[in-house]
Amino acid sequence: MAEFATLAAEPRDRAGKGAARAARRAGRVPAVIYGDKQSPVTITIDPAVLVQELRKPGFFTRQFHIELGGKKHHVLARDVQFDPVFDRPLHADFLRVTERTLVHVNIPVKFINDQEAPGIKRGGVLNVVRHEIEVVCAVGNIPQSFTVDLTGLEIGDSVHISSIKMPEGVRPAIADRDFTVASVAAPTVVRDEAQEAAAAAAAAAGVAPVEGEAVAEGAAPAEGAAAGAAPGAAPGKAAPGAAPAKGAAPAKGAAPAKGAAPAKKEGGKS
Repeated sequence: MAEFATLAAEPRDRAGKGAARAARRAGRVPAVIYGDKQSPVTITIDPAVLVQELRKPGFFTRQFHIELGGKKHHVLARDVQFDPVFDRPLHADFLRVTERTLVHVNIPVKFINDQEAPGIKRGGVLNVVRHEIEVVCAVGNIPQSFTVDLTGLEIGDSVHISSIKMPEGVRPAIADRDFTVASVAAPTVVRDEAQEAAAAAAAAAGVAPVEGEAVAEGAAPAEGAAAGAAPGAAPGKAAPGAAPAKGAAPAKGAAPAKGAAPAKKEGGKS
C-alpha cells in the first residue's frame, strides 16, 4: 500500500477574497478541498509544511491525507497559486479522491544512458519534445515517472510514445497519434559550399562597379561628361587640349580658336 504524506489543516470560517487575505495575514495559506460529490471544505495550511512538500518531486502526482478535525481527507493536489514577486504559495486546491477515481495527470519523463547513444557521442543533441506526458489512470495507479533508454539511438532517430511501456490501467491522454517524446538531432548545420557560392554570386550581381573601374566597351558616357573626353578622364572634365564643345565660350585665358573673330570689348571699339 502506498504511503501518503499527511498535511495538518485548520478550518476556515468562510470563503472569498477577504477571508483568504485574512488567513495570509495570520501566516497561513488558504486552501479548498472539493470533489467526490461532496461539498467543498475551506481550510488553511501551514506554509512551511506546504513549501516542504512542493520542493519534493512529483507534488501533483503524489497523494495526501489532509487531517482536519480528526478526519482524514484522501486528496490529490490540483493547483497552487504563487505570489508573482516573492514566489510563495498563496492558495492551493485539493481534489478529494478514492483509489478508483480516474484523473488526468502529467507524469515526468527521465532519460538514461545518453552516453550509450552513438548519435550523441558523434555530436548529436538530445531534443526533448515532452518533459511530461499527460496520462489517464486511476489514482491508485499513478506512476511516479516514465523512463526512456537512449541506448543505440543514432542521429535522426526518435522516441515515440508507443515505445514507452506504461503500467496496466495507464494510457496516454493523446490517443489519436503516435507522438514524439524526444529525438536525436544533428549538430548545428553549416551551409554547404554550393549554397555559399550561390549566395556570393547573387551578392556580386547586385553590387555597383568599384570606383575607378573602367566602363564596359560600348557603354554610354556618364551624364554630364564632355564630348570627346579622353578615356579614363573624370566625368564632366574635358581632356587637356580638347576643343570646346560647339557653341561653347572658350575657357578664361585660352587663346581664341583659329579663324575666330576677337572678342568685342565692352564700351569700346573692336
